[in-house]
Amino acid sequence: MTHDFIDMHRDRLGVEPICKVLQVAPSAYRRRAARQRNPGLRSARALRDERLVRDIQRVWQANLRVYGVRKVWRQLQREGIEVARCTVERLMHAEGLAGARRGRAVRTTRSDPAAPCPLDRVKRQFVAERPNQLWVSDFTYVSTWQGFVYVAFVIDVFARYIVGWRVSRSMHTEFVLDALEQAL
Repeated sequence: MTHDFIDMHRDRLGVEPICKVLQVAPSAYRRRAARQRNPGLRSARALRDERLVRDIQRVWQANLRVYGVRKVWRQLQREGIEVARCTVERLMHAEGLAGARRGRAVRTTRSDPAAPCPLDRVKRQFVAERPNQLWVSDFTYVSTWQGFVYVAFVIDVFARYIVGWRVSRSMHTEFVLDALEQAL
């Protein structure tokens, strides 16, 4: 960024005055400019990084862009390319390459602040003296390979058994009411 600014204004202001204001050594600017003109002057690490980036991108592309650092590094090891895992991590980060992450953020609760909140009729005291005196219900989700499955169930507090339940692939009121009907 600094070097681009110097390149834009060097003809009008000169390199040394700009470097002095920006607190950049003129020799560092000239060394970078020389390396841009002649890539052979770059450091051994920069040259090796350039080769490794091509290999990393090749492996990442060949594996449908889902491989992360560890798998890319292992594949390079299998191919006989000796490189440290932290180097693969640094280069992948610099190139903006990342593996697929398991799971996804799913918003399962969509509360309506305008809707009235149901009353807590048992005051959080989940005890019953006989069967069918108190039922409680819940609604949750389970992650599967096919996606999320939503489960509604009704529990008899006395027996601590599920007396009604339903499963659905969508989060709708009807299947919750079906669980209550089954319990009845």
